[in-house]
Amino acid sequence: MDHPSTNHRADLATIAAWAMFSRGLEPEFPSAVQQQLTQFTGPAQEVDASIRDLTAQPWCSIDNDDSRDLDQLTVSEALARGGVRIFVAVADVDALVKKGTPIDEHARINTTSVYTSARVFPMLPERLSTDLTSLNPDEDRLALVSEMDFTDDGMLTRSAIYRARVRNKAQLAYDAVSAWIEGEGELPAAARRIAGMNAQLRMQDELAQKLRVLRRAQGSLEFETFQPRALFEGERIADIRQQPQNRARQLIEELMIATNGCTARFLAAQGGVSLRRVVRSPERWLRIAEVAQAYGVTLPGQPDARALEAFLARQHRTDPLRFPDLSLVIVKLMGSGEYVVERPGGPPIGHFGLAVQDYMHSTAPNRRFPDLITLRLLKAVLAGVKPPYSNDELDELAAHCTAQEDAAQKVERQLRKSEAALLLHSRIGQRFDGVVTGSSDKGTWVRIFEPPAEGRLTGDLPALKVGQPLRVKLVSTSVERGFIDFVLAR
Repeated sequence: MDHPSTNHRADLATIAAWAMFSRGLEPEFPSAVQQQLTQFTGPAQEVDASIRDLTAQPWCSIDNDDSRDLDQLTVSEALARGGVRIFVAVADVDALVKKGTPIDEHARINTTSVYTSARVFPMLPERLSTDLTSLNPDEDRLALVSEMDFTDDGMLTRSAIYRARVRNKAQLAYDAVSAWIEGEGELPAAARRIAGMNAQLRMQDELAQKLRVLRRAQGSLEFETFQPRALFEGERIADIRQQPQNRARQLIEELMIATNGCTARFLAAQGGVSLRRVVRSPERWLRIAEVAQAYGVTLPGQPDARALEAFLARQHRTDPLRFPDLSLVIVKLMGSGEYVVERPGGPPIGHFGLAVQDYMHSTAPNRRFPDLITLRLLKAVLAGVKPPYSNDELDELAAHCTAQEDAAQKVERQLRKSEAALLLHSRIGQRFDGVVTGSSDKGTWVRIFEPPAEGRLTGDLPALKVGQPLRVKLVSTSVERGFIDFVLAR
C-alpha cells in the first residue's frame, strides 16, 4: 500500500472503512436495513390538520457543491414595522425513520455521517438521506419549521415551531452564493429562475451579519480551523485545498444557531428535557492565558469569552496566515463539545465558544442522530404525547453520541493525513515553507502551506516555538498510517 496504486480513491476508501471499523463505527449497513428499505414506496405522506401547506413559499437550500443530503431550507419576508421574519424548515426524517427500526438502530450506533474525500459513510441509507428524507428541489416534503421575528438590529422578538409541507425551489451552493453576495460573481442560475430570490438572499445575509456581530459582542469565538479538502481528477488525487469560510457559510451558520436556540427554549418552556450541545468553560484557561501571553496579550484569571474573542480577533487581523494554527491550539485547549441532558429548572451550561446559553443540535437530522432525537422530542410536544425517550435513555445517548462523534472526527482527521501522504508521495526530497503547529514530548509538528498538509518534524531539532516559520524537506510518507515526515531544510 505504501507504493500506492493509481486508483487513489479505492485505496483511500479501503483505509476509511478500516478506520471506521477500528474506532467502533459500522462502515456498512446490515441486511435488516436493506430489508426495511424495500418497504418504502416514496417520501412520507401524512394527512393532519396541524401540518401547514408552505409549498408555495420561495424556499432555497444552501450547502456544499456536492451535498445531496439536504437537511434545511430557509425563506424570509420583511415585516411591516421593520425587521425580518425568517422561516427555517428542517427535514422531518422521523416521518419515515421510526424509533427502534433497523435503520434507526444503525443510525443510533454511528450517530453521525462520516465524510471522507473518497467515500461518504452516511448515517442513513442514501435512498433516504439523499432522496426520500432529503429536501430535494421541486419535491414536496414534510418538515418542522421554526418561524422567527427579528428587529432591524437583529434582536429576536418572537418564535414559533410547527409542522409543515415544504418544497425546495432552488438548490444553491455556498461558494457561488458567497461570490454573488461579495459582488464577485453572478447570481446562480437556480436562484435567477425564482422571482425575488435575490432579495431573499440579501435579506438573510444582512440579518446573519447582524446576528454575527451580536454574538461577537457576547464573546463568541472566531475560529478558522484547518479543513483541507482533497480534489480528484478521475480516480487520482490531484490537489488539496483549504476550505474557505465565506459569507454564505456564515449565513447558514447564523440562521442555524438561531434555530437551535429556539428549539432549545421551546422544549424548556414546555417543561421538557432536551439534549444540549455544550462546550463548558475551558478547564485549561491558564494554559490559554499562557498562549496569549506569548503574543503579548494578558487575559483575565478566570475564563472570559469576550477577552479571548478580542485576542483572537486581533491575531486574525495581524497574522491571517498563521491564524488557523492559533485557532487549532485554542480549540484543543478549550476541549471538545459534548452532549448533555438539560432538565427543566436545572443549571444552564451553555456553549462557551458560541456565546449562547441555549444551544442544541436540531437542524441536520439526515446527518446527526442527536438532531433526530430532538426532532422526535419536538414532535411529541407538538402532538401532546409522552416523550419517546426516558431521561435515563437520554443520559446514555448523550454520552454515546459524544463518544461516537469524537471517533468520527478522528476517522476524518486520519483520512486527511492519508490523502496528504498520497499527494506528497511523489515529492519526497522537495523543500516546503511551513510553520510549527505543535511541540510536546510526543514530537514536533509542522504544517506546510502548499499543499496544506501537516506532518512530523524528525531529526535533531533546536528549540522551536508554536507559530515559528521554517523551511522543511520531505523525507518519507506512509499512506496507510497517514504519516508524513519532514526534516529541517539545511
